Amino acid sequence: MKSEILEAKGKALNPLRQATLVFLVKENQILLAMKRRGFGVNLWNGVGGKITDGESVENAAKREANEEIGINLLSINKVATLNFYFSDKPDWNQQVVVYLSDSWNGTPKESEEMSPKWFDINEIPYDKMWDDDIHWLPDVLKGINIEADFLFNEEQKMIEKDVRKITLR
Repeated sequence: MKSEILEAKGKALNPLRQATLVFLVKENQILLAMKRRGFGVNLWNGVGGKITDGESVENAAKREANEEIGINLLSINKVATLNFYFSDKPDWNQQVVVYLSDSWNGTPKESEEMSPKWFDINEIPYDKMWDDDIHWLPDVLKGINIEADFLFNEEQKMIEKDVRKITLR
């Protein structure tokens, strides 16, 4: 039986729309933000978003962190590349580059789009996040780099995954 992910990849625009995701970490905590509107509303996630024309992925991550929670990232560490495919909404398909940061200026604050909150790493609310997060976020928090493909159905529920542990160059 042919993988539904492979089928979705074959139908996807190439390259996928690019986006970023950043998780702030300190000691044994991670900053998650409740999405207040738009794509992913009412789910906890990192901060991030689309890359604008001519913008580097790193600069987009820094811009989004500033716009969404009012901080200036001083350093970011790439930890994952995630490809998302939506069976009924191919225009939602995207490649997300994920970063961790333990160095920033400012105090995370609420915006119209995001409401940030610190969580203990052992108490991440995976049941209130995208279905895929539990399949890769624990590994990246342990220092493991990930590449993955995820397929979601029309209810935005994950129906297939392919998660690979990698070594970044």
